[in-house]
Amino acid sequence: MSRTRTTVQHLVVIAILSGCAVGPDYRAPEISVPQAWHTALRGGLNNAPADTPLLANWWNTLNDPLLSRLIQAAADNNLDLKQAQARLREARARRGASEAERFPTLAAQAGANRSRSSGGIGSTSETFSAGFDANWELDIFGGKRRAVEAAEAGLEAAREDLRDVLVSLLAEVVLNYVEVRSFQARFAVADASLATLQETWQIARWRREAGLTTLLDEDQAKFNLEQTRAQLPVLLTGLEQAKNRLAVLLGRQPGAFAEMEAAAAIPFPPVEVAVGVPAEILRRRPDIRRAERQLAAASAQVGVATAARYPNFSLSGTIGLQALSAAGLLQSGAGLFTLGGNAAWTLFDAGRIRQTIEIQNALQEQALIRYESAVLAALRDVENALVAFAEEQNRRRTLNDAVRAAQSAAGLAGNQYAAGLIDFQAVLDTQRSLLSLQDQLIQSEAAVTSNLSRLYKALGGGWETVAPDHPATLLPGEKSS
Repeated sequence: MSRTRTTVQHLVVIAILSGCAVGPDYRAPEISVPQAWHTALRGGLNNAPADTPLLANWWNTLNDPLLSRLIQAAADNNLDLKQAQARLREARARRGASEAERFPTLAAQAGANRSRSSGGIGSTSETFSAGFDANWELDIFGGKRRAVEAAEAGLEAAREDLRDVLVSLLAEVVLNYVEVRSFQARFAVADASLATLQETWQIARWRREAGLTTLLDEDQAKFNLEQTRAQLPVLLTGLEQAKNRLAVLLGRQPGAFAEMEAAAAIPFPPVEVAVGVPAEILRRRPDIRRAERQLAAASAQVGVATAARYPNFSLSGTIGLQALSAAGLLQSGAGLFTLGGNAAWTLFDAGRIRQTIEIQNALQEQALIRYESAVLAALRDVENALVAFAEEQNRRRTLNDAVRAAQSAAGLAGNQYAAGLIDFQAVLDTQRSLLSLQDQLIQSEAAVTSNLSRLYKALGGGWETVAPDHPATLLPGEKSS
């Protein structure tokens, strides 16, 4: 008994004093990023530090109350976001299960047995027992601690995944909202132009009836009118599809979108936009932070696999009572007490453990590459958004000037044709050009705002204050922002 007690004491001392864990100790990799953006900052862009409160609610810079309400509705009801919340709860439970593996297990047991001896006069005996069994697998080499590290990093990665889903969701809501407003404006322009084209056709017909022109002018005016009318169903189809996409983003059934029946102006972007410097996106982009946490989890899994190369130690014990009757358990039952230790070590497995370690090393390398790729992708997204936002503003200004000139030309051509001073081809050309330029201008105005949305998404804005304050979305000890 004393020898067993001494062995157990030694094992306990080893368990207490052992503070090391096999496998690599994780350090976040250092990534080199440019000091400044490659794209020249113009069109209201500047490299001032991105204001966190403004970036967190960047859609408010568009000054559209309905859009702000839809943003909040999407944050509350979007199904992809709810899936991300469920994944976060799953990750929290996995972390808890890994933590529980480090502690002893205790089980209660009770039993009753009846036996009869053979022979002429059989005798029957009964025994009753009750007690507790305990088992504790000692984490001498830190395999379980590494598993907890991996689960903790997985939990943090799941939280960043939730934030990344939210960032993408908010940008998609704005993009589809702007698309709805764009289709409404394009439909209004095309529909309004029908009156002018109808009038032009009437003039051509009257001039043909008066013998001043041929049937060609009338037919050209007619097909110009009907060609424009044929664009209306296309625009209506695009409008309804954009509404349906927006409804689904808000967790609604397609078609359930009465708020946007009335047309309204396309939201206009702010004059100045602070984009900060490249280093800021490393701490702000959720997808980069998620990739870094996944790398940390993969590093910890190397330690889990490495621990299998070393001996496994465990303690077990039983305490209980045994008696000839159930009542006797509490009165005169004999006490039972056992305590022991166990050690197991895999001496030969044909290289299975070694290959498992190699698998985890390869997974860690993949995670590192994904992290580096996420950083490059983030820099690319910002650079693309910067140039698109600036250049589209130049295009919008040019189109705005072109529309004004086309409106003047179309008016002059109509008056001169009615007076018989020019042929009908000039009228057709100016009217087509005007309608095309007006349509392009509307699309350009929408593209400017859409590119601003893509820029804020690339900068990682939007997750700080809109994330629902549900307990499942918060890490232990973390307060909602």
